[in-house]
Amino acid sequence: MKDDLFLRGEKVPMTKEAVRALALSKLELHQARHLIDIGAGTGSVSIEAALQNPTLRVTAIERNPAALRLLAENCRHFACDNVRIVEGVAPLAVEEAADAVFMGGSGGHLCELIDWSLRQLRPGGRLVMTFILQENLYCALDHLRQSGMTSVDCQQLNVSALTALGSGHYFKPHNPVFVIACQKEENHG
Repeated sequence: MKDDLFLRGEKVPMTKEAVRALALSKLELHQARHLIDIGAGTGSVSIEAALQNPTLRVTAIERNPAALRLLAENCRHFACDNVRIVEGVAPLAVEEAADAVFMGGSGGHLCELIDWSLRQLRPGGRLVMTFILQENLYCALDHLRQSGMTSVDCQQLNVSALTALGSGHYFKPHNPVFVIACQKEENHG
């Protein structure tokens, strides 16, 4: 989905189109029943996942009041009845185990959220995280290793978009984004 389809607000984060496409691919939602989106922001990941997978139940967790308003507006705009918005700060109680968890931000509680996400996941479930800070990348990779996760996929995504400049065009670079994906093994506690 194009980024400009989503209602946007000042200082409300949104996972951009190219990153969202890679993250959704890594979540492997084709057979998933429940996705948890931590720090849903505008709802771009939740909504695109819900539209691509109409039987998927999505729990979109968000703490920012401005983001909660945009998230609700975007859900109405796209008629996403399978997205349940939860106001609060993760980790928090979620009624149902998940087949996939997406984390677009950690609010400074990265290790705690990784542990919580792994507990929320059913065996075989997928955890996908995106970061722009290298420190968060290294912290997450180290914590996953210490948690016994052996199959971890990590990619750096660099995207540039064709942009007009005077009478010509150039490729305007976006911030590089790190994408980590892993699968909870059957025997992982």
